[in-house]
Amino acid sequence: MEQIIEIIRDFLPWFWVAVTILCIVIETFTLSLTTIWFAISAFVMVFLAFTPLPFAAQLSIFVVLSLILLIFTRPLLKKKLNQKKIATNYERTIGQIAVVTRKITALEKGTVKLNGMEWTATVKDDIVLEEGTKCIIEEITGVTACVKQI
Repeated sequence: MEQIIEIIRDFLPWFWVAVTILCIVIETFTLSLTTIWFAISAFVMVFLAFTPLPFAAQLSIFVVLSLILLIFTRPLLKKKLNQKKIATNYERTIGQIAVVTRKITALEKGTVKLNGMEWTATVKDDIVLEEGTKCIIEEITGVTACVKQI
């Protein structure tokens, strides 16, 4: 029986290495900042596995440490990462006023000019925008601006 316990004790660090790798792989595919905290906790457990702590205690420490990291650090990190979002060119055009350069109908695309650039344009409603009409860009889908009459 002591030999079995010794074999299990020798295997525990490798178990925690496997959990660490598994959590990192899952995080790589999800990018949700969730399983990374479990990976960090499992990495800590690799070193605690060399102590005489029983597996049940190690598992408890792993769960508690993971939850603490998840609850207290994930929101801070997500907030920090979300601050760096920069609007791209097309996002800046939404809400701006453009001038129709080619007639736009519900069935036929036209063009609008905005900041010196021409965009293919369409309308959602059953309206006609004649050349020279001012309009507002509502959204961009691919390379087509969806506009509405002012």
